[in-house]
Amino acid sequence: MSMNNNHPYHLVDYSPWPLTGALGVLILVTGMVKWFHNFSMNLLLIGYMILIMTMYQWWRDVCREGTYQGKHTIMVSKGLRWGMILFIVSEIFFFLSFFWAFFHSSLSPNIEIGAMWPPMSIIPFNPFQIPLLNTIILISSGVTVTWAHHSLMESNYSQTLQGLFITVMLGIYFTMLQALEYLEAPFTIADSIYGSTFFMATGFHGLHVLIGTIFLTICFIRQFKKHFSMNHHFGFEAAAWYWHFVDVVWLFLYISIYWWGTN
Repeated sequence: MSMNNNHPYHLVDYSPWPLTGALGVLILVTGMVKWFHNFSMNLLLIGYMILIMTMYQWWRDVCREGTYQGKHTIMVSKGLRWGMILFIVSEIFFFLSFFWAFFHSSLSPNIEIGAMWPPMSIIPFNPFQIPLLNTIILISSGVTVTWAHHSLMESNYSQTLQGLFITVMLGIYFTMLQALEYLEAPFTIADSIYGSTFFMATGFHGLHVLIGTIFLTICFIRQFKKHFSMNHHFGFEAAAWYWHFVDVVWLFLYISIYWWGTN
């Protein structure tokens, strides 16, 4: 529907993407069942492709609505901000469950794991090697994304691009180091409650770093195409909020699981 009506709200146009997205999820789940039973990934890959194509075209339409068609009014932007805030709050509670499991198990370890923490026969990571380097990388990326944000607020678009590029590179570097850490891990997710809580918490955080890196990469491309301005850049702001959330979660992970949890 058009914005000719006298209201600031965005009534979305008819779109095929919710239907194709639902179809992609259905094919994806069916493909996973087929993969588990018949070891065939054909249907699984088709589901992935449909979902990726749907996300690309759906988000492309959202960028067009907000950038070229002027449908993201002040009222709509306010709603988007609250949506992002509530999403991050839900993510906080998601990670809270992992921390709850970790502290419940570590503060009063069961006799089955030797009544000690870390459990008997578990060799934890040295917190002053790769984990410390990853901490420095994420803190540095928080600085660079803030630099990019302030540069955008001052209409300094060249420094915005530089800050975003460095942040994306640091995100990729973090992911590579975490992959190396997993490959060299002396324990697995099946090794007692320690392995389960460690890999669940750090693994989901790594997934969030990967998502945040893609988020910021899209912002870099949009900034390169001059989609953002000093007064109109909520897409970038949402990515920066998400990235700062990922940084803070990692600090809690490092302090509790890598440092405190190994003593």
